[in-house]
Amino acid sequence: MFSVIVMKLNLTVGIIPSLNVSAGLLSFFFVRIWTAAMEKVGLLRQPFTRQENTVIQTCVVAAYGISFSGGFGNYLLAMSDRIASQADEANNPQNIKNPHLGWIIGFLLLVSFIGLFGLVPLRKEASKETGLILRAQLLLGFLSVVLHSHRYLWIQPIPIIRAASFPEQPIVHKVILFMSSRTWTLRFYFDFSPTYVGVGMICPHIVNVSVLLGGILSWGIMWPLIAKKRGIWFAANLADTSLHGMQGYRVFIAIALILGDGLYNFLKMLILTAWSLRSQHKKSSASTLPISDDEPSNGTAAISYDEERRNELFLKDQIPWYIAYGGYAAVAAVSIGTVPQIFPQLKWYQILVAYIVAPILAFCNAYGTGLTDWSLVTTYGKLAIFAFGAWTGASHGGVLAGLAACGVMMSIVSTAADLMQDFKTGYLTLASPRSMFISQVIGTAMGCVIAPCVFWLFYKAFDNIGISGSEYPAPNAAIFRSMAILGVDGFSSLPKNCLTLCYIFFVGAIVVNLIRDLVPKKVSNFIPIPMAMAIPFYIGSYFAIDMFIGTVILFVWQKLDRAKSETFAPAVASGLICGDGLWVLPQSVLALAKVKPPICMKFLSRGVNDKVDAFITTLS
Repeated sequence: MFSVIVMKLNLTVGIIPSLNVSAGLLSFFFVRIWTAAMEKVGLLRQPFTRQENTVIQTCVVAAYGISFSGGFGNYLLAMSDRIASQADEANNPQNIKNPHLGWIIGFLLLVSFIGLFGLVPLRKEASKETGLILRAQLLLGFLSVVLHSHRYLWIQPIPIIRAASFPEQPIVHKVILFMSSRTWTLRFYFDFSPTYVGVGMICPHIVNVSVLLGGILSWGIMWPLIAKKRGIWFAANLADTSLHGMQGYRVFIAIALILGDGLYNFLKMLILTAWSLRSQHKKSSASTLPISDDEPSNGTAAISYDEERRNELFLKDQIPWYIAYGGYAAVAAVSIGTVPQIFPQLKWYQILVAYIVAPILAFCNAYGTGLTDWSLVTTYGKLAIFAFGAWTGASHGGVLAGLAACGVMMSIVSTAADLMQDFKTGYLTLASPRSMFISQVIGTAMGCVIAPCVFWLFYKAFDNIGISGSEYPAPNAAIFRSMAILGVDGFSSLPKNCLTLCYIFFVGAIVVNLIRDLVPKKVSNFIPIPMAMAIPFYIGSYFAIDMFIGTVILFVWQKLDRAKSETFAPAVASGLICGDGLWVLPQSVLALAKVKPPICMKFLSRGVNDKVDAFITTLS
């Protein structure tokens, strides 16, 4: 279910909110029903504990996490001819590899497990150090504790989930509202999509506002002004999908914002990580960084009984170091020999370099995520696109090599960070580290099969996946391929003044982030996030309005009753997202069976409607 939801979000807007709380809540809900039924027939011998719930939740999160880190909405789809055909450059056979279920599953199995072994020796750091905030994992841990502490508390969100998941008017699938045909052209419309409204209730207010502001700035102001320069800045006969025309401004200015934001946060993470490790090194022995499993803990600081119990259990059930290092070396060796068979453009020594660098970047991302609750997985992937694409060169399939290297890097960095966060949840709920690790491995294996199958269902059912302006535009796929082309060919292919605008927005993203970090917290909450603003630059604001509606609902709810909103908002959002997302499965099956809807509604402007009426009159 969550794989379908993440895949749909990947292929529509490219924004994936944290669904971990939803996964924890729903896994508890479904397992509770199952155990209650087993208890009724007398087959349940042991009660359902929070440790078991944590292990199940870890498996679920690992499984649907592959739907994101697998690159189905970015680097993997960017390799296809559907995306390549929308550009004039690098659309030759050596830079194209169309998706196929067989090689996708094989590739994910090769690269998804290596990240699980890279940071296992540092699990204590991720789980015990107080500097690592990991808000989502703290919330998950406390949610699991609360659900299992109060016998009937888990029943309360169920009516909300049920009511939100299944609308009372299932016949009406979608009603699109807009002010005029002009707003439709500028992609300012909304359809009250439950998925986007739910995402808006999960994402922070500033993220939703930033997305809406980005849509207004781009499609409301910039693109209409640049369109007036047609014939001056770029050839008048170019299609809107050409990277030498309007599409070039949309894509590359968005890339400039993303890279500026990503580079700033990347350097910020490195500085914070180095500073935090340096501070811990200077502390007393009670704060010594416990990297080695054999290192004694001789701290003298007083700790609570609960903390002492957690430490005892977490240190007792150790994962041997030789499993971590041996597993990493074994999987890396197999991958180095096999991945070049899938992508001949990517050489074995390039993969070796990636596997040497990946643990360092994985640690930076895991530690940075713990400090700031902000993962930069895609940023590391973009760095790999530029580095390995330029290394390979345009004449040797550098575009495809860069995208494949991005997949290797994203898979390692993402799974390593997820494992560290799951260790934190296990530490809080007294779950066994070995059980958490095994659950992560099982979930990853499931995800390597389930996610490609879900993607293949979408890919075969809908012919317009990846096409700009369609129901599934997959915006990140076009952006990632454009980055790969830019890394190989340089700036010569950009339209006039596009590079200047890119410089302005690149520097602007850095300046805005710097201001956000320098001003007080109360002020920074009102400063938009450049990364979020960049998303509608390419695909429009149709989803931003729905997300803004979600954030308005949550804001009003918080003003009326903050306690209840914090308790039930995740349940409502989960119901909206899951209920709408589940419809994708029967929709895909109907599309594969070539079943057409019996009724079609279309909204026309007054002028077009008059022409249609006149044409119908001639027929009669």
